[in-house]
Amino acid sequence: MIEAKNINFAYRRGIPVLTDINCTIGNGGFVALLGHNGSGKTTLTRLFMALDHPRSGQILVDGEDIVHYEPADLADKIGYVFQNPDLQLLADTVYEEVAYGPRVKKLPEENIRANVEEALRVMGLTKLKDRYPRLLSFGQKRRLGVAAALALNPRTLILDEITNGQDAAEQAAMMEYLKALNEEKGTTIILITHDMDIVRRYAKRTIVLCDGRIVFEGTPAALFGSGEDLKEWGLRRPVVSTLSLEFGVPDVAGCAEFCDELAGPLAAAAPEGGAAL
Repeated sequence: MIEAKNINFAYRRGIPVLTDINCTIGNGGFVALLGHNGSGKTTLTRLFMALDHPRSGQILVDGEDIVHYEPADLADKIGYVFQNPDLQLLADTVYEEVAYGPRVKKLPEENIRANVEEALRVMGLTKLKDRYPRLLSFGQKRRLGVAAALALNPRTLILDEITNGQDAAEQAAMMEYLKALNEEKGTTIILITHDMDIVRRYAKRTIVLCDGRIVFEGTPAALFGSGEDLKEWGLRRPVVSTLSLEFGVPDVAGCAEFCDELAGPLAAAAPEGGAAL
């Protein structure tokens, strides 16, 4: 569990980046952290990972204040995948990149091998294990970052714009894997994204930041069905959610289920003796 208590943070110039942040991310959650560029999303997750420390307030991980922690102290609890994958590349091969974290943790070599091979397999990188990481495509580097985090079996994964640089099939595969990881293994997922369709389909809870303050906490259905003007928070309401509001039908995740819900209102709106609109 990650808790932020009365968090305030500013960089060297003293301009507030986060103000009076209070939130709790429980074990097994799937949370989308949302807001416009510069709203404080990435900064908040950097505090979760001890990459930075708050000017005041506390970040607690499993009940412990991490004010004196370094990122390496949390690596087996929290995996962090940066928005820019090049920031995480350290080794000369894809295999060694994924093995780096487990080796730092001094895991037995047979465990390292098993963890690395599994992480490469689920990210579709097995055939590239001997490739120089910096020669990978942007999308492959993103998946490599996830594989490196997975190799330590963290209880929480923080992913910053993880679907950027992926085609539609790769996006779907990535999100379905994260969904399975969350539902089957109980891994907590914290997702920073601007893709509201992904939020609607996969997140269980949303936290919205605007100008360094939390302005909304709740389910995607509550967020997109609120009737609020989301543009001021830098968000776009998904088309399906807009149609749900327009026709007064439940906003369900699957397209087929949504079409079933929509069929009734469309039939009622059809001219007598004519086809549905």
